[in-house]
Amino acid sequence: MTTALITGANKGLGFETARRLVEAGHAVYVGARDAHRGREAATRLGARFVQLDVTDEDSVKAAAEIVRADAGRLDVLVNNAGIAGARKLGRVGEVTGADMMTTYDTNVFGVVRVTHAFLPLLEAGDAPVVVNVGSGLGSVAATTDPSRVEFRVTVLDYNSSKTALVMVTSQYAKAYPAIRFNAVDPGYTATDLNGHQGSQTVEEGAEIIVRMASIGADGPTGGFFDKAGPVAW
Repeated sequence: MTTALITGANKGLGFETARRLVEAGHAVYVGARDAHRGREAATRLGARFVQLDVTDEDSVKAAAEIVRADAGRLDVLVNNAGIAGARKLGRVGEVTGADMMTTYDTNVFGVVRVTHAFLPLLEAGDAPVVVNVGSGLGSVAATTDPSRVEFRVTVLDYNSSKTALVMVTSQYAKAYPAIRFNAVDPGYTATDLNGHQGSQTVEEGAEIIVRMASIGADGPTGGFFDKAGPVAW
């Protein structure tokens, strides 16, 4: 049985990804900052709960130690936790350095904290896989193409954090060729992140996350994918 950890898994895309992986036979750890919500989600899913705040180094290290003691390895890591940021749509000049730090602390630095802490467990896993949940809003190609919906969304902190995440993914993939590292774009999915305004259901959005979490040792690495295939970024 493979062991998987999903951050931000108590709701939305994280919860649906956890549900699908449990259904597929994985032993899943539901990572969540809020202990009550995390335990409740884990119980509903038939999964295991681990308290994990991606912005807190001690919390991340403690979560890694729990998984190490329980399982001794990790086969699948899904870095799903993320925030929308300052929500200053079209008001680039109003975004402050503090706004950027807050958004990056979760969306970029949080991914690095978690990946760093769990790398030894991933290296002990069988055909280990890391999936970083990005966004089409992080694609320079999409956000500069007037024919794309992403072109109309000008947000400095969130968009750039998701661009940075793709590069972070690429660098890990080159440094750790035995681990499959990929970023994914779930598409415009109705979640708390966008006030449930997305045009897709969480079931539809989670499809690419689950697909890339399920690849084997011969699967792609260092890429950026959506449900249609590789994403230009």
